[in-house]
Amino acid sequence: MAATRKGRRLDLGTVGGLAAAVAGILGGYLLEGGKAGDVLGESAALIVFGGCLGATLVANPLPLVRTAFSGVRDLLFEAPDDKAELIDRLVGFSQMARKQGIVALEQDVMAVEDPFLHKSMLLAVDGMDLQEIRGIMGLAMEAAEHRAESEAKVFESAGGFAPTIGIIGAVLGLIIVMGDLKDMDKVGKGIAAAFVATIYGVGSANLLFLPAAHKIKARAAQRRLREELILEGVCGIVEGMNPKMIRAKLEAYVEKAAREQPAAKGGARAAA
Repeated sequence: MAATRKGRRLDLGTVGGLAAAVAGILGGYLLEGGKAGDVLGESAALIVFGGCLGATLVANPLPLVRTAFSGVRDLLFEAPDDKAELIDRLVGFSQMARKQGIVALEQDVMAVEDPFLHKSMLLAVDGMDLQEIRGIMGLAMEAAEHRAESEAKVFESAGGFAPTIGIIGAVLGLIIVMGDLKDMDKVGKGIAAAFVATIYGVGSANLLFLPAAHKIKARAAQRRLREELILEGVCGIVEGMNPKMIRAKLEAYVEKAAREQPAAKGGARAAA
């Protein structure tokens, strides 16, 4: 996620992927002669989502669950890739620092909205050495990464509970059906309705909860790369590096990260 909410746009991958999944599953069901109304069970939804919420609250601290679910709407939006603009801005800071001294950047730094860039540049302007800047901002990056990992685990736990609770809902439905076997037409409809809870459980786990956890981790990795880019640029400014060298270094860093990221993903899939 970007440091600020300005300039965010709808994440077509999230919205389009969810729409495609629902359309594909429901479309296939309808093509086989199914009726949409048969899979819309209010009681099944109540059992699955209510039970899943309760189990998730038992498994995770309440503040963490509240934070994780309150950030769901952020998954529908993404920040534009602003690495090129960041590099230009950092190079501009380095040019001014070489001409007027790093202290001259204070007024411009105070106008920076990005929290990570603002804090790291402020440390540089205040005269902290490289080790202190890297240490402080490194801790900030690790804290943000830990928060994202914790929020992802909330959705992973919900995705683990949902299918089982769906089975519980199906069993409860079957208990009701088996209690009255006089009318076989009602028995057939009751059994069909009972399995709707299983659909809700498995569907919510694989279309909502687990994909949300993966998205949070992916966003955290993107944010980490962006913050590392900022930190490298700020350290270059503190070192008094030539602006052209800073630009070359940051552009090479972005290119290297772009090459390594697909390889890392492929390795993770292979290991899985």
